[in-house]
Amino acid sequence: MDPTRRSTGWVALIGTLAITAYAVLAALQIIVFTPLAAVPGHTLNEIRAEMAAAGEAPGDAGVLIILGIGVAIAVTVAVLVIRTHGRPVLAALLFLAVLTMGAPAFFIASFGPGMSLSDTFMVSGGVTLYGVAPFYIVSALAGMACIVLGISAAIRPHPVAVTI
Repeated sequence: MDPTRRSTGWVALIGTLAITAYAVLAALQIIVFTPLAAVPGHTLNEIRAEMAAAGEAPGDAGVLIILGIGVAIAVTVAVLVIRTHGRPVLAALLFLAVLTMGAPAFFIASFGPGMSLSDTFMVSGGVTLYGVAPFYIVSALAGMACIVLGISAAIRPHPVAVTI
């Protein structure tokens, strides 16, 4: 196996794992950590029971679907860059772009459950909790890295194939 293809494979593996970890941790933040932080002194089961009694749904399925789309995109990108023998820098750019979109996905996935939690317990929205900031920071850093990597790839001279 040539070194470029091996490097692309490693980028695909690391990118897919990073996006999967982001999605799993985001789901835990939305489904478990945010309710526990917003309603201290209650267990998760107690919080869910009170939400159900108030006619509010925790929205777990929506959270998992929205965040699962990111994982599906990551797997698709991994398959495509490996099958097409894409350059490692292109693979990295694609995975960074997907990771950048994690912040909007996190916000969308957390909106419904946050509103249900807020309506039930009259608490403020979960986007101000301490555990939320790292998701937005990771996405912002991925966006900046995407820009830097894209510019450096664009200005780097590429070898020209000459056929005689």
